[in-house]
Amino acid sequence: MRGIAEMLALGAVYFASCWLGLTQTTIGNAASPVWPATGVSLAGLLLLGVSRWPGVFVGACASILWFGPEPSPATLAMSVGNTLEAVLGVLLLRRLGFSPSLSRTQDVLALTTAAATCTLASAGVGALGLALTGKVAWSGFALTAWVWWLGNAMGALVVTPVLLLLSRPHLAPRWREALLLAGLTLGVLLWVFSSGGERGSPLAHAQVFLLFPLCVWAALSFGPPGAALSTLAIAVASIWGTAAGHGPFFSRDAGRTVDLLELQLFLAIIAFTGLVLAAARAERKVARDQLELLATAVRSVREGVLICEVRPGAEPRLVYANESFRAMVGWSQEELGGRPLGELWEGCAEPGEQQRLEAALRESGLFRGEVVLAHQDGSRVSSEMQLSPVRGVDGQVSYLVATHRDVTTQKQLQAKLVSAERIAAVGTLAAGVGHEINNPLAYLMLSLEGVSQSLARGPEGLAEARAGLDSAREGAERIRVIVRDLKVFSRQQGEERAMLDVNEVVVPALRMAAHAVRPRARLVEDFGQPPKVLGSEARLGQVMLNLLVNALQAIPEGNPEHHEVRVRTGRDDTGRALVEVSDTGCGMAPPVLARIFDPFFTTKSWGEGTGLGLAICQQIIQAHGGELRVSSEEGKGSSFTVLLPSAESRPAKTPAPRAVTPVPMLPPRRRILIIDDEPRLAQSMRMLIEPTHDVFVTTRGAEALAWVNEGQRFDLVLCDLQMPGTTGMDVYAHLSAHVPELAERLVFISGGAYTQATRDFVRSVRNRILEKPVRPDELLATIDEALATTTAA
Repeated sequence: MRGIAEMLALGAVYFASCWLGLTQTTIGNAASPVWPATGVSLAGLLLLGVSRWPGVFVGACASILWFGPEPSPATLAMSVGNTLEAVLGVLLLRRLGFSPSLSRTQDVLALTTAAATCTLASAGVGALGLALTGKVAWSGFALTAWVWWLGNAMGALVVTPVLLLLSRPHLAPRWREALLLAGLTLGVLLWVFSSGGERGSPLAHAQVFLLFPLCVWAALSFGPPGAALSTLAIAVASIWGTAAGHGPFFSRDAGRTVDLLELQLFLAIIAFTGLVLAAARAERKVARDQLELLATAVRSVREGVLICEVRPGAEPRLVYANESFRAMVGWSQEELGGRPLGELWEGCAEPGEQQRLEAALRESGLFRGEVVLAHQDGSRVSSEMQLSPVRGVDGQVSYLVATHRDVTTQKQLQAKLVSAERIAAVGTLAAGVGHEINNPLAYLMLSLEGVSQSLARGPEGLAEARAGLDSAREGAERIRVIVRDLKVFSRQQGEERAMLDVNEVVVPALRMAAHAVRPRARLVEDFGQPPKVLGSEARLGQVMLNLLVNALQAIPEGNPEHHEVRVRTGRDDTGRALVEVSDTGCGMAPPVLARIFDPFFTTKSWGEGTGLGLAICQQIIQAHGGELRVSSEEGKGSSFTVLLPSAESRPAKTPAPRAVTPVPMLPPRRRILIIDDEPRLAQSMRMLIEPTHDVFVTTRGAEALAWVNEGQRFDLVLCDLQMPGTTGMDVYAHLSAHVPELAERLVFISGGAYTQATRDFVRSVRNRILEKPVRPDELLATIDEALATTTAA
C-alpha cells in the first residue's frame, strides 16, 4: 500500500509541475525555459526508488491528455520518453556515486552530466512521436528536439537540487543574514524583471549581472541549500518576468527562440556556478575538519610522531614533531625544526639494522626497527620506530612519517628479567656448585696443612712440601675455573659480541650442571667441530645452562642408569653451528609443546620455574640471528637444538705487527706500583714480583696519587679497579691528566664490574684488565709484556 501511495503522490506532483511549466511558456504555448516536471521525476525516483516509475508514467500521460490534443500514438511516445529519462538519470547518477547532499564537486558534475545526457531520451522520443503523427513538420524536428532537450535539462539542473536538499535535515541558518540576502535578491529581481530597460539595451543586461554576486553569496554562506534556493528564486522570477513581457530576455517577436536560449544559458550559468561554489565550500570544510581531527590526534597521541619533508638530492628534514616526541628527546619544536632526520638518532640497536635504516632513508622506503635517540641531556633513549613514506599525486615521495615508541623502561625491565632468570638457573644448581667448590677447597686446605708439617721437619721434608704445593695449586686452579664460570653467567655487560668457539661456551655450562645431572642421568658429551660464531659469551652460556636445567628437571631422581642427557655440538647442513641438548625424560604433549616459548607458561611446580627460561632463550638466540628448535614425544624425552650463523666467513681483524725487542738475559729492575685495597693480595703480588723488580705497595689510591704528585717515578702500575674512596677509574683519570705516559702503562686488576659507570669504563678504556683471581704466570707475563713494550717505545 505504501508503494502505491508513493506512486500516486509522485504522479500528482508530476501533473502539477507540468501545469506549472505550461503556464509559464515564453514561446507560443509549449516552450518553457525550465521544465519543472523533469526535476520532479528525477528527484522523486532518487528519493523513493526506481521502482516508483509508474507514477511518472501515469502523471505524464495525464498531463499530456489534459493539456494537449486528443489522444494519439504521440501521447504514449512522450510519456515513455519522460519516464525513460528519469529512470536513466537515476541509474547514471548511482553509477557515478552521486550523493543527494551535493556537498562534493563530483556530485554537481554528475548531476550536470545526467541532466545533459538522459534528457536526450525524452527530447528524441517526444519529437519523433510528434513528427510521425504529423503534429510537427519534419523540417522543424531538429528545432523541436533542441528546445525540448534544453527545457528538460534546465528542469533537472534547477528543480532537482531544491527537492533533494529540502528532503534532508540541515542546520538552522543564520536568519538575519538569510533575510538580508533574500531581501536583496528579491529587490534586484523586481528591478530587473518588473520594469527593466528595453531588450538589447546596455542597462538591461547590466542589471542581470547584479544577480551573480548574490548567488555566490548564497552558495558560500549557506552551502548547497542556499545555492539551490537562490537559483530557483532567480529562475522563477526570470521566467515570470519574461512571460509577462519584462526584462532583458523578452522579445516582441513571440516566435524568437534566441530569447529562450539566452534565458536558459543565463539560468544554467547561475545554477552551475552556485552549486559548484557551494560544493567546493563544503569539501573545503570537510577537508579542514579532517585536517584538524588528524592534527588533534597526532598532537594527543602518546607515541612520538615526526613528519619530514623529502627533497630530491637532500636528506629528509624535520618539519613537525608532536608533543610526545619532544618530551621523549627533551628538545623544543624550534630546536628540532629543519634538522636532518639522521641527526635525531645515534644509530640502531642491532648492527644489521643500521644498513636497512640507511637504505630506507636513501630510497624513501619503509623501515621498522629499534633505534637509539639522542636526548638533550646526553642520555640515550631506546625507541621502536616505524618509518613510512607519503606519496603525492604524482606518485613521488614528498614526506616521511616516523612514529616512535619509547621502550627504554621495557628494555631495562627485560634485562632485569634476563638477569633474574640467569640467577634462578644458577640457583637451581647451587648445591652442585657448592659441592664442586668444596672438593678442591678441602684438598687445598689439607695440602697446605701437609706442606706446613713437611717444612717443620726441616730439609728432609722439602720434597713432600713441593708435592703438597703442587696439589694446593691444582685445587686453587679448579676453584678459579668454577668462579670464572660463575662470573660469566652473572656478568651484566653480557651484550658485548666477540668471536666464540661454541664448544668453549658449552663446557662451562656442563661443569656447572654436571653434579646436578649425575643423580638423575648419564651425562654424555658428543663434541664435534662447530664453526665459530659472533656472539655474547654470557648470553649464549645462559641458554646452554637453561637447556641443561630443563633437561635434568624432566628426569626423575633415582635411576641414573636408565636415563641420559646428551649434549652434541657440530655443524648443520647449511654450515651453521649446532648445539643439541636431548634427554630421555618425560617429554611433552602437543598442547604443551605448542606453548613452551610463551612467557610465564610453565608446567613445573611452584618454586621450580618462572616460565621465562625458554622464552628468554628463544629471544637470545633470535637476537644472535639464530634459531631454537624443539622436538618432543610424551614419555620418551625432548630435544632442543640451537642453530647459530657461522662467523668464519667474516674478515677477522689482524693485529698490526709489533716490533719485539729481544729481552736481555739480565733485565734491569723496574719500579712497579701496586694499588689494591686487599692488603694480603697486595703483599702476595709483592712477594711474587719483588725478586726481579722494585715493588711499592699501597692500599689507598689517594696515597698512590700523592706519591706521583711528589715526583716519584714508576715504570708500571698494577691497580685494583674498584676500591673505596679513590677508585681505579679516578687513578686513571688523574694519571691521564698529569702523567699520560704512565696512564698508558697502567694494568687493572678487577674482581668484576658491578656499577654502570664501571661497566661503561671497562668498555671504553684500552688498558689491559686482568680478572681476579689472577694466575701467577699470567700476572708475570703481563708485567713482562708491558715493560718490554715500554722499552721498545
